[in-house]
Amino acid sequence: MAKGWPGEPQMESDVLVAEGNAAGPAGKPIHDVIFDFGNVLVYWDPANTMVGRYSRESIEWFLDDANSGLYAASDLMDGGATCKEAEDWVLANRGERAAEMIRYYNENFVDSLGGAVPGARKLIEDLKAAGIGVWGLSNWSAELFPIAWEGYPILHTLDGKVVSGPIGLRKPHTDIYEYALKQFGIEASGAVFVDDKAMNIVGANSAGIRGIKFTDPYKLRALLIDAGIDIPAVK
Repeated sequence: MAKGWPGEPQMESDVLVAEGNAAGPAGKPIHDVIFDFGNVLVYWDPANTMVGRYSRESIEWFLDDANSGLYAASDLMDGGATCKEAEDWVLANRGERAAEMIRYYNENFVDSLGGAVPGARKLIEDLKAAGIGVWGLSNWSAELFPIAWEGYPILHTLDGKVVSGPIGLRKPHTDIYEYALKQFGIEASGAVFVDDKAMNIVGANSAGIRGIKFTDPYKLRALLIDAGIDIPAVK
């Protein structure tokens, strides 16, 4: 069974990646850190939404995109489609069982969010105290994002945000990174992007932004310190 977004490339986690168009800025001072939201600042797990109504076996089936179209539907919504449009796509391409589960997932999306990622709030606070710009760039449905925005104050502490759904652009395509840089008024050469998906780090590199595939808050803090950012180290 294949869980997660199809086509996710292999990439080492918790290291600074500066390839292609991002090779030039390698070693330059970091002035801005751009954060993804899901599983970087706020935990997200679609399986949690389904518990209580669907069996473990059904949930495993749902998490395979070839069965349910979960991730294809998420891409559609992240790119600007409505929940109804994505549900209709699933019905046409994966069948009634999948469409029923996608509808349930969208209607109960709040249960997919599992709290702020440990260490994220303090890292943002420390970066801001050090004079580093902190920004958000996230793929998220325009209809579903307000649930996270209303429930997670950590998102409000950022200096600005770009969310894919409302603008009809999404990661890993280069244009959304370029759009975000313009919105934030920052330079790619002084920025680093933190995301839990390798494909989105590849996308950031294509826009000249160094990237970090995030898994570990301790390693992220140490990596930023090693890159020259003056924030407190772990004792």
